[in-house]
Amino acid sequence: MIRSVTKDDAEAICRIYNHYIVNTPITFEEEPLTAAEMAARIEEYTRDYPWVVYEDEGGIRGYAYAGKWKGRSAYRFTVESSIYLDASATGRGLGTLLYGELLAQLKSTQVHAVIAGITVPNQASIALHEKVGFKKIGEFREVGWKFGQWLDVGYWQLLLPR
Repeated sequence: MIRSVTKDDAEAICRIYNHYIVNTPITFEEEPLTAAEMAARIEEYTRDYPWVVYEDEGGIRGYAYAGKWKGRSAYRFTVESSIYLDASATGRGLGTLLYGELLAQLKSTQVHAVIAGITVPNQASIALHEKVGFKKIGEFREVGWKFGQWLDVGYWQLLLPR
């Protein structure tokens, strides 16, 4: 089932996200988050943007959300999207389902452009984003430092139809 996030989901979301913080270069955060920190993020983001979770009888298996792209007013119709799946739930189509719902909710707003930043290489994330319609628009070289190495970030964009 896909539904909107609640602050009560913060602990489960931390479990998913902290795996990526600690074990992968996928996120540039380096310190695990607490449930209280995640609850504050949920509250902040959901004031203006959608955040959805995939839940089954075993609990939260993944989540996707949109947030502000940049602070200046001319960017107000552009968002950045993020998606994370439980490490045991990848490859089952949950990312496609989550993005489908997130993009459907964004289409009902005034959002025009959705930007996704992907640490490269990351074939699974690239494949997911391109499957749902994102196109690669560029890549920044060596903009992050994690696990003793410089990391590149590619950017994919999806323009929502009006």
